[in-house]
Amino acid sequence: MELELLAIGRVSVDLYPQQIGPMRDVRTLAKSIGGTATNVAVAAARLGHRVGLGTKVGDDAFGDDVRHALASRFGVDTTYVTTHPSLATPLAFAELNPVEEPNIIFYRQPRAPDIELAPEDFAAAPIETVQILWIPASRFSDEPSRSTVAGVLERRARPGPGGRHTIFDLDWRPHFWVSEAAGAAEIRPMLKHFSIVIGNRDECRVAVDTEDPETAADRLLEIGVEAAVIKLGADGVLVAERSGAREQVPPFPVEVVCGLGAGDAFGGAFCHGLLSGWSVAESVRYGNAAGAIVAGRLMCADDMPSTNEIDEFLAARA
Repeated sequence: MELELLAIGRVSVDLYPQQIGPMRDVRTLAKSIGGTATNVAVAAARLGHRVGLGTKVGDDAFGDDVRHALASRFGVDTTYVTTHPSLATPLAFAELNPVEEPNIIFYRQPRAPDIELAPEDFAAAPIETVQILWIPASRFSDEPSRSTVAGVLERRARPGPGGRHTIFDLDWRPHFWVSEAAGAAEIRPMLKHFSIVIGNRDECRVAVDTEDPETAADRLLEIGVEAAVIKLGADGVLVAERSGAREQVPPFPVEVVCGLGAGDAFGGAFCHGLLSGWSVAESVRYGNAAGAIVAGRLMCADDMPSTNEIDEFLAARA
């Protein structure tokens, strides 16, 4: 199967509370899988694309659960999901307190397998030719993942067929970094490798030292990206392109059930648009719709929408 999209990043078994409030009040949990790159891969696969995930799991029951869920439930290629012999597959508990910005309780000690990515894990991967390569910033938080993914990006820079996109999801997760300054020191040098950068105001502060969307877009374009996609929360998304096109795409207000999966649903649907030959702004609008749908649901991977659901959502708001 020739992949259209390869996402490289973290994976976990995710547990979602069935009650709102602090974890001490939670009595029942629903199990899924997650992690930014994982959710984006699942979202794009659900929209009909040939998608692979590059990550690493433990040699344990939860690692088996991840592989089975990806391949059997979500249709994601697991060729580049490798196994670490001793580290445990991570767990992530969502605390719906508040529902708009849930607290994530990570169990990744002493280290998560997905930090142990090695060059040989991607030796046979179609890095140079895959249409979309999706990388979250957390890949650069520690070694050997940092050097491995930097090497992948060096390979990607070689000449290849047209229409390819290398997308940087700024995905700022303070839990994975010693400090914001340490994050900025690793993230900023990587920007030059990407054609599209996606992030919110806080993530832009880390990446380009400003929370102002217009200034952030200008700085990203100056670095050489083809498009900056700046998430503005309730104000929508700013799209700024090297061609000079600049547009603020409005959001779709919904009643939030869980705010965790909306950004990843956006990412998968955004990739769907690009793979369908749409403009960046059109792809963002589709992504906004997918994100709104998932914000109104509890889980991430299991609740990613189909094309029919997104199309119906958009038709109802036309």
